[in-house]
Amino acid sequence: MPPKFKHHLNDDDVTGSVKCERRNLWEDDSDEEEDFFLRGPSGPIFGPKNDKIKHVQYQVDEVIDVLQENITKVIERGERLDELQDKSESLSDNAFSNRSKQLRRQMWWRGCKIKAIMDLAAVILLPVIIILIVVKYHVDLEKRDQAFQ
Repeated sequence: MPPKFKHHLNDDDVTGSVKCERRNLWEDDSDEEEDFFLRGPSGPIFGPKNDKIKHVQYQVDEVIDVLQENITKVIERGERLDELQDKSESLSDNAFSNRSKQLRRQMWWRGCKIKAIMDLAAVILLPVIIILIVVKYHVDLEKRDQAFQ
């Protein structure tokens, strides 16, 4: 019969981080009770199949070690992926900010160019219109003067 657990889980432990649970489950400094459930009984077994059982137990131990390493690598990879995601979001935000500033400047210059073109058109057209009005007024005056003479 396996030994009893030393502590009981409460709601906070159950709803805690999966990563912490995995790390705690695979820690090297686990006590004998936890090792019993992870690895099975490790006491001496008498009989002719002892060598086969030791060989199988050795293979199981190797598989457990490989699994522990793989789980550790997966956890580390997940942490690195989280860091990369945070960095990429930061870079994306910065790129968006830089692009929006650049676009704002382009639109401002475009507005300035349009205003300058409109001002130039007004400066050119206004004197032309004034000259046309003055010429027409003089022509009308000359016609009136000729009509009265």
